Amino acid sequence: MALPRRPLFLARSSYRRRRLRDAARLLPIVGLGLLLLPLFLEPGIRDHLVARDVTYFFCVWLVLIVVAALFAPGLRKRDGRLDDDD
Repeated sequence: MALPRRPLFLARSSYRRRRLRDAARLLPIVGLGLLLLPLFLEPGIRDHLVARDVTYFFCVWLVLIVVAALFAPGLRKRDGRLDDDD
């Protein structure tokens, strides 16, 4: 008769740090999708940018910078070193 298996315990801090690292790796992909989104929503090929497009690109760029800045402190270990893969 086999003993019941106990669930795998992961420390909360390392689990959250790994999920934060995964989110940071997805950030460029999400950013690229957001930057290309207007091209997919607008029918036809446009040969010039309008002020609305420039404003949208700048806002997406700014949001990506802010999100990356919010992720940065969580990607470091408590003693200040960069976190290596476990």
